[in-house]
Amino acid sequence: MHITGTILAGGLARRMGGIDKGLIPFFGKPMISHVIDQLKPQVEDMLINANREIERYEALGLSVIQDQIADFAGPLAGLHTGMKHAKTEFVLSVPCDSPLLPNNLAIDLMHALQTNNADIAIVKTGQQTHPVFCLCRTNLASDLEEFLTSGGRKVEDWQKKHHLTIVSFDDQSTAFSNINTMDDLAELERLVLNKN
Repeated sequence: MHITGTILAGGLARRMGGIDKGLIPFFGKPMISHVIDQLKPQVEDMLINANREIERYEALGLSVIQDQIADFAGPLAGLHTGMKHAKTEFVLSVPCDSPLLPNNLAIDLMHALQTNNADIAIVKTGQQTHPVFCLCRTNLASDLEEFLTSGGRKVEDWQKKHHLTIVSFDDQSTAFSNINTMDDLAELERLVLNKN
């Protein structure tokens, strides 16, 4: 599939005390390493979007790209940078703190996008959408840049401007858990241990 995976690790992680979330251990290795392992078989190429700890991320063996929009403009800035660097028709963005990423993420999002002739496909579990888990066409890069430079920051606000399709992953809701605190991380480890 003509997809570049872009792992978003460019935030400030304020609720984690400023520690770079992707580098926090999950079962003994950095969360982002789990994400890389899960995403690699699903995409043609991979990039890491990071604005700090560049050398540590580069040590993981992938290209590390920094936001082209200044001042930590959020996940859309990382998606924009991924789109600008990608040599593929599609970019799949995932956060660096999703160590249980499903192995059918790319194929299911791509199937929905193509079936519906959409521009963007995102994940939903239950009643909750997860817009940062996003497959989109790279030819939307200029439109996204315009949105960001005009002050737009909300992922959903930009996505709703385009033909959007939403894909249910109800049977894998844990895979999209939002890890914002060390308690969240410990709870996710507990859930994994209880499943095994």
